[in-house]
Amino acid sequence: MTRVAIAILAHPDDAEFLCAGTLIRLHQEHGWTIHVASMTPGDCGSAEHNPEEISRIRRGEGKAAAQTIGATYHCLEERDLRVIYNEPALEKVVRLLNAVRPEVVFTHSPDDYHLDHEQTSKIVRAATFAAPIPNFLYGRHVHPPLDHIPHLYYCDPLEGVDAFGQPIAPGFRIDISAVIATKARMLECHESQRAWLRKHHGVDNLVESMQQWAATQGRAAGVAFAEGFRQHLGHSYPKNNLLTELLGHAGA
Repeated sequence: MTRVAIAILAHPDDAEFLCAGTLIRLHQEHGWTIHVASMTPGDCGSAEHNPEEISRIRRGEGKAAAQTIGATYHCLEERDLRVIYNEPALEKVVRLLNAVRPEVVFTHSPDDYHLDHEQTSKIVRAATFAAPIPNFLYGRHVHPPLDHIPHLYYCDPLEGVDAFGQPIAPGFRIDISAVIATKARMLECHESQRAWLRKHHGVDNLVESMQQWAATQGRAAGVAFAEGFRQHLGHSYPKNNLLTELLGHAGA
């Protein structure tokens, strides 16, 4: 049976920035099926297009980026700056997990610069716990509950710091040196995000900033490029680090 990993992050391009290298390695080296999901279609990310039009554009960019590595893209159709831990959002993620049946789930750091990221982290955490529970969607299941709670991993927060600028160190790093070019190609699919960053953030270095951060984590691990993660190890979650078992521990 094919093994499955999914990244569920807030916006189109978040997965490409934060964890795509690890997704690529799981697919290329171990044949895993990969899914990438965004909570929103990036509907606020434009000064030129209305919400409906930029959402259409960014869904297409998310699909194109995922297809670069043979992955499937999903949009959960929440809205930018309105991602909230609530029952409808939680049910959407539980239904997605039960449909794709992942063994590994990636999401945002619980502490990050953006509330959409933090709320997504909470929703995904709750959904991984709820997805195996038959009574959670009792009588309303489209797909059966998961057999067990999947491995849950938190990506680095943006720039490796919380909202107060305090460092958040990863628990471990994955070497992505061999796939950094493919990761960059995925991120390059998000051309509309570059236009938004020029307008709102005053920068035009989306791919370069990804590479710089991956190089920073790589230096800490003694490799060229790396991605950092922390594993959720609370009660009833898997305790073995499946990622390092499969891909190695950069710097180990």
